Amino acid sequence: MVTKQEPTAQTIEDTKLYQNWGLTDSEYKLIKDDILSRQPNYTETGLFSVMWSEHCSYKNSRPVLKHFPNSGPQVLQGPGEGAGVIDIGDGKAVVFKAESHNHPSAVEPYEGAATGVGGIIRDIFSMGATPIALLDSLRFGELDNEHTKYLVSEIVAGIGGYGNCIGIPTVGGEIGFDPCYEGNPLVNAMCVGLIDHKNIQKGQAKGNGNLVIYVGAKTGRDGIHGATFASDEFADDKETQRSAVQVGDPFMEKLLMDACLELILDHSDWLVGIQDMGAAGLVSSTAEMASKAKSGMVLDLDNVPQRETNMSAYEMMLSESQERMVLCIKPEFETKVINLFKKYDLEAVNIGYVTENTDYVLIHEGKIVANIPVDSLASDAPVYHKEQKEPARISEFKAQSDFIPEIGNTKQTWLDLLQQPTIASKKSLYETYDSQVKVNTVVRPGSDAGVIRIRETNKALAMTTDCNARYIYLNPKVGGQIAVSEAARNIVASGGQPLAITDCLNYGRPENPEIFWEFDQSAIGISEACDIFNTPVISGNVSLYNEFNEQAIYPTPMIGMVGLIKDVKNITTQDFKHINDLIYLVGTTYNDFNGSEIQKMITNEISGDIKHFDLKTEQSTQALVLEAIESGLVESAHDLSEGGLAIALSESVFKNDLGIDINVNMTDSQLFSESQSRFILSIKSENKTDFENLMNQTAEKIGSVTANQLINVTTKESKLTLTTSEAKEVWEDAIPCLMK
Repeated sequence: MVTKQEPTAQTIEDTKLYQNWGLTDSEYKLIKDDILSRQPNYTETGLFSVMWSEHCSYKNSRPVLKHFPNSGPQVLQGPGEGAGVIDIGDGKAVVFKAESHNHPSAVEPYEGAATGVGGIIRDIFSMGATPIALLDSLRFGELDNEHTKYLVSEIVAGIGGYGNCIGIPTVGGEIGFDPCYEGNPLVNAMCVGLIDHKNIQKGQAKGNGNLVIYVGAKTGRDGIHGATFASDEFADDKETQRSAVQVGDPFMEKLLMDACLELILDHSDWLVGIQDMGAAGLVSSTAEMASKAKSGMVLDLDNVPQRETNMSAYEMMLSESQERMVLCIKPEFETKVINLFKKYDLEAVNIGYVTENTDYVLIHEGKIVANIPVDSLASDAPVYHKEQKEPARISEFKAQSDFIPEIGNTKQTWLDLLQQPTIASKKSLYETYDSQVKVNTVVRPGSDAGVIRIRETNKALAMTTDCNARYIYLNPKVGGQIAVSEAARNIVASGGQPLAITDCLNYGRPENPEIFWEFDQSAIGISEACDIFNTPVISGNVSLYNEFNEQAIYPTPMIGMVGLIKDVKNITTQDFKHINDLIYLVGTTYNDFNGSEIQKMITNEISGDIKHFDLKTEQSTQALVLEAIESGLVESAHDLSEGGLAIALSESVFKNDLGIDINVNMTDSQLFSESQSRFILSIKSENKTDFENLMNQTAEKIGSVTANQLINVTTKESKLTLTTSEAKEVWEDAIPCLMK
């Protein structure tokens, strides 16, 4: 087989080949004139193109990410490593991060979703943590066409297939449906791990002469330019970019995870640093490890394990083949490291060494094929301050009169809302996931947050993913505040104290000033909420260019939050527990229908401004609810979100097939209002006085739990009765019927 001739450095410049890889003319000139003082060759141009992509360098988003608070007394590791780390006491810490895999999942939904899960798991165990839980956040178009149904079934199967095989429970998540995601679904995966403080690792390669060891699967030609692919907008003519999507092997990943954790936990003296080969593969992991340690590196690519013949240096360095890690180890332990991985049927190969200078040198077939200052790849990409412009729709929304639904038949409206795909039961989808493997899961998918007990302690962790992108589309700053607030409400409703967040910031093309304004404004809102809840941003990722045929998605900054439940006896779920328990509504209900499920259901669109939201009110309400739970006064807790009070009451009666008698000082339409900062709590009647004294008039008694399996509701305007079974049936059957 004859090796294909690579274009010369002169040809690259003359034909502007670099533009196909995402480099601009000015970036190429910077590399040629200022960094190298010569034309970069084919391999070097490729290295810069992936490392300077938005996915790796955050060149468009760094000015926005500066808004985020990322430190605090609980933070042991903030952004910059594989994942963030938060202290939870007793010498233990929780490690978590979220990543997006949107474009790969659009073209190869099963493998795109599966490898998204695989990559985020590696980020967690590369820190030295044992992964204990997975969550996801998914967005699709409407379930009214075969393509969307295909995407839903394949993406859900890919998430379940990978997580189940590797033996990590999927304990929570969220799925939303809106037309803007039809050509560009969102697949955001989050992983949570546990670690002892003493085992926390860094992705660094330091110490002159220390070895660079490649471990795991062989390198193939899959995923080349995956980082560039993720940093480009999407269109019909890009549907064929399947070479940019990797293929995962969860059984290999399980072996890799176990081997790496044995190395970290039992032989930490052998190890200097460890990093996952994720986006941009071998170049990104090794260059970042050297740059962080202010070192250089020499790699001999002839030693890289390859599963295909005649691979070029360019292909090896840019491949995103899955299930691979890079270690930096002390030379005297090379044989022991190789033997440890051999025990797991894995290759561990010496591919290079650390140097004292700061050059990144690649050797292939005995020749130097790249020689670049390592910081120019890993940390010196240009940073762009993009133009911003408020979209015209924002002032139009502010000027509009508020939408208030006219409801003819309240009972039918209630049943219709229960069938809206974003509200309807996702049980038929999340049953694909094993939520109880490892038997530490206390609260499975379907309540406000997933809960995992922490072995050898009396504590548990609550975790959730949240974002109502419709609110952010209407008012990015307030919508950003609400995204964090809703995540915190879910943690509090489960009995937890919010600790910190990770994020997946999903937006359209940053060159569009209106998109960039949405991005910046929502980040400001997220930051303000994080400050008030004391939940710093400790990890995350940015996913831009989420467009299809130049139509952007709603701005969708997914918030992944973890909270600490100080005592397992405080674990709370949303289901009403006992007959005759009293039901309380916490918080104030307004006519908040802009951006709501009922507005979308009735008008097929959303509009208006977001009003009546105050961060201080939200924070003080949550603090009171958590105090009531920790005081042992609360039997169930549920936050109010999409669909408002009607939907929250329904979801609270379904699991135990109970009934309720409710009397509220509201209009019929206000049953479906989406006012924020609200909870439904149920309590035992003997706790009434203590509970009301504690809540200090923020909680209003609205009814009680009954045995008759009827949902009886009296408003200012009418009385209605639904049977629990008919409401539950339409809620549970909606998505299976649509998927058929």
